[in-house]
Amino acid sequence: MPFDPKLAQYNSSLALSSPRDPRLAFVMLPDFRPDPNSTRIELFASVVAAQEGRVRSAGSGSGNPLLAGFVFDMFCSALMGTAAEFGVPAYVFSPPNATFLGFVFHVQKLHDEERVDTTELPDSVGELAVPCLTRPVPRWALPDVVADKVWLPIMLGHTRRIREAKGILVNTFRELESYALDSMGGDDCIPPIYPVDDVAYDDDRTNEIFRWLDDQPDSSVVFLCFGTMGTFGEDQVREIAYGLEQSGHRFLWVLRRPPSDHEPKSNISTDYDDLIDILPEGFSDRTVEAGRVVGWAPQKAILAHKAIGGFVSHCGWNSILESLWFAVPIAAWPMYAEQQLNAFQLVVELELATEMKLSYRMKGENDMIVSASEIERGIRRLMEEGMEKRVKWEEMSEMARKTLMVSGSSFSSTGRFVRDFLG
Repeated sequence: MPFDPKLAQYNSSLALSSPRDPRLAFVMLPDFRPDPNSTRIELFASVVAAQEGRVRSAGSGSGNPLLAGFVFDMFCSALMGTAAEFGVPAYVFSPPNATFLGFVFHVQKLHDEERVDTTELPDSVGELAVPCLTRPVPRWALPDVVADKVWLPIMLGHTRRIREAKGILVNTFRELESYALDSMGGDDCIPPIYPVDDVAYDDDRTNEIFRWLDDQPDSSVVFLCFGTMGTFGEDQVREIAYGLEQSGHRFLWVLRRPPSDHEPKSNISTDYDDLIDILPEGFSDRTVEAGRVVGWAPQKAILAHKAIGGFVSHCGWNSILESLWFAVPIAAWPMYAEQQLNAFQLVVELELATEMKLSYRMKGENDMIVSASEIERGIRRLMEEGMEKRVKWEEMSEMARKTLMVSGSSFSSTGRFVRDFLG
């Protein structure tokens, strides 16, 4: 797979730890090399298809305990037929949140029952009412999978198959998304939902970054990180740099290199050979005391550090959960996939986050440019004017931690799933 070596190293470490618990066994999937010219959509499909035989073999292998069922990632729904071959139930895990799940169920229902094509909504339709949110969703917040003509039929196929699952585990907790969860709970055509969030945290503080953070005042550093595929062109990098400098706030900025034109389209971001080459001239010297610009960084451990006071985030759902767990307020700068919907939910629906640029969408050469002045204002709102929101984040952090305690909502939901799974 064309993924970051650090990710492969982490997966290998999990596999090596498996003998500690005899109930847990890892099946190592063979290395897969896609067509270097494949798009991300083609990559996802080919990866799933290539593993079907290995999944079937793992389910029927000698020495395995009695097979009780399968849990498939929602984007691996094409493999759900494997469960039927073994006569066991198929469950689905949704890494995105309950709001996204309810959203795609609604879009699929509109498409199949009312022939509504969300990729061709007329200009007069500025927003879309959905059962999983109290407020209608503006067009700019539609996820890529329902706004793109290539993605929509793929997502519709996944959603139809997911309806056939025995249950759906969702990466969320009830106290955060009770409205979306309740909206699906009353629909007989949607399987039972199990909200089962768990922010696993490995306190890896060996990185040089932490020696710098240890020297900063509490809640004084704004952290900028945009996920494994979130990258910017040189013009936008320059505006971010100037915006940070003009804000006067301490910062830790994770800056990654986009794939070049001659690299496979499916590649994710990588580290720059030398960050000086992409940053404005003199920026590093002028901000040497105020901030750090780095390549890959351990996001959860950084969010846990007492020096971090705000998070400029692409609004990937795991990043949101981690930020909630550690009570670090977010300035929303969504980039791709369902992140615009996540940002809308955080800023407008839940009134938890501040806005950096909600309508931003990463499109390669045609990316819009967020100006240095907009970035400066966004950072100031996040770090200086967000006391009320900071209190909300602390309350949500406490709720998130309680969900995993005995009798907590996620603890209870996980127990209910295990009981239902084992019959």
